[in-house]
Order: sequence, then structure tokens, then C-alpha cells
Amino acid sequence: MSRIGNAPITIPEGVEISHSNGVVTVKGKKGELSQEMDDVVSMKIEDNVISFSRTSDDPAVRSKHGLYRSLMNNMIIGVSEGFKKQMQVIGVGYRAVAKGQLLELALGYSHAIILEIPSEIKITTVSEKGKAPVVSLESHDKQLLGQVASKIRSLRKPEPYKGKGIRYMGEEVRRKAGKAAAKK
Repeated sequence: MSRIGNAPITIPEGVEISHSNGVVTVKGKKGELSQEMDDVVSMKIEDNVISFSRTSDDPAVRSKHGLYRSLMNNMIIGVSEGFKKQMQVIGVGYRAVAKGQLLELALGYSHAIILEIPSEIKITTVSEKGKAPVVSLESHDKQLLGQVASKIRSLRKPEPYKGKGIRYMGEEVRRKAGKAAAKK
């Protein structure tokens, strides 16, 4: 029994869902998303509530039951409310500047890194004196947003000695003492 797969999804106002040929399309005020669905999991829409059921108790089918329910829920939340990720760029001389759909990062390398951000993602940067620059990413597609945020973070992961690097807002980085502590 899948607790996630059996949980129904309530469709909010202004969201349209269409299902044909194994492809589910969700439209809302923030955008449009589509997802292919395997035929081992069936979707039923009644009175603005979506429910999912599976054809058998095979482990592969059971795993897809919860997966497709989670994907549909994320699509519905994305087109109605959207998703947002914030990242901090921590380090002396580290900068982040957004120019349209280009993100220019100075991360201590000999050159600036310029990333082209997909058009589905809205990017903004905030740089205040005395504080680490903050990069904000907003989108209706949770998968794409996570993928782009992960790519940005991979350019300079937070290191454990000084804590420099790119981290998600609120992320805790385990700090190490370093070799100065070993001499004492």
C-alpha cells in the first residue's frame, strides 16, 4: 500500500488538466507542463479531485504509483503557485550578476563564469554591502529548477574549512578545524 500514491490531489481554481495517449498536460496561470505516464498507473478525475490506482502489486508498479502522484502534485503546484530557490555566494571577491537570462559568476577562478539560464526560469540577484550575494531562481517546473540550481552549486561547492562556495539558503555546512587545531 502506497501512502503517497493513495493520497488524492485537489485541483485548485484556474488549473486545467488533460489526459490523452499516456501524456498528462497541466495548464495554469504560471505556465504549462506535460508528463508521460506509464499505463500501469491509471488516473481518475472526479469533482476536482485526482486519484491514482495501479494494476498490480509488482514492486516496479508500486514504485511508479507514488512517483506519478508526486510528479502530478508538483506540476499542479508549479502552474498555480510556482517554485523558488535561493542560493548564497559566500567568499571574498565572489560575485553574482544577472543580465537577462545570463548569470555571471566570479568564484575565485582566473575567469568569470557565464551561465545561460533556460527561459522558463526567472533569475534575480541581490548584492548588499557586507552580505553575501543572493541568487534567486523562480519557475513553474520543479525538476528544471532543481537541475539548474544544482548546476550553479556544482561550480563551487561549499568547502568545509572556510565555508566558501555556493550554497542553498539555509543549508548547513559542516566545518572542520583545519591543521592549526592539530598543532595544539
